[in-house]
Amino acid sequence: MARFEKQGVKLAAMSYDSEEILRYFADRHKIEYPLLADPDSKTIKAYGVFNAEASGMQKGFARPGYFFIDTQGVIREKFFEAKYRERLTGNSVISKLFPGLAQEVTETIEAPHLEVALEQSDPTGVPGTRVTLIAELRLPPDVHVYAPGTPGYKAIKLEIEAIPQLELKPAVYPQPKILYLPAIKEQVPVFEGTFRISQDARVSSSSEFWGSLGKDGKLFTITGKLEYQACDKTTCYVPTSVPVKWQLQVLPLDRTRAPVNIRHK
Repeated sequence: MARFEKQGVKLAAMSYDSEEILRYFADRHKIEYPLLADPDSKTIKAYGVFNAEASGMQKGFARPGYFFIDTQGVIREKFFEAKYRERLTGNSVISKLFPGLAQEVTETIEAPHLEVALEQSDPTGVPGTRVTLIAELRLPPDVHVYAPGTPGYKAIKLEIEAIPQLELKPAVYPQPKILYLPAIKEQVPVFEGTFRISQDARVSSSSEFWGSLGKDGKLFTITGKLEYQACDKTTCYVPTSVPVKWQLQVLPLDRTRAPVNIRHK
């Protein structure tokens, strides 16, 4: 399924033969936005997302993903994965396009010389989905931390502990500011004010993991640490490590098929 968003309207294009299947799917999942029936795959071919390699029940399907289309009909961003069972959630896409609209804060940590707000794109996921974990840092005026890769300084680092059922993508840091230190006549990349570090986690899509979830799924606690050294105009403070934590409820995939009389032939 490929999603198309324009002027606040969502259209989901699915290349089934019968609109009855779309209606059944929408009713069961309480989907209220329009669904576009595309039995000849014309729309998904026009958008360049037709999966020509698919066969069997998936023949004629689109590669799953998202387009972000502005009010003039111009595609501004697209988010697609190579494998059908791996995809970003809608909330994860929104958190990348509009960081201020990310999910609500799950925990706020008062740490030495800064505050950390922990957020996540989704509280739940299913096998194959990618959720975004976020640490928003809020520094007082005139306080900075060093950006990753700064030689000779303790750079900030978000480090999440490995979980076999989750594949962690590299952490994403914002563009740093170049700060001139007159005392030592150096220019160094730093972060100041409020900024966000994000990291995607992909839930395993292996059949073995599917079978282990059961009816209610499993709750995963994702732990890690945030390491940094805060400095102001006159002092670099002792390097600090702050524990961080998120929780993700992984639910089983919905394997329910449409009634036999309307199934895709």
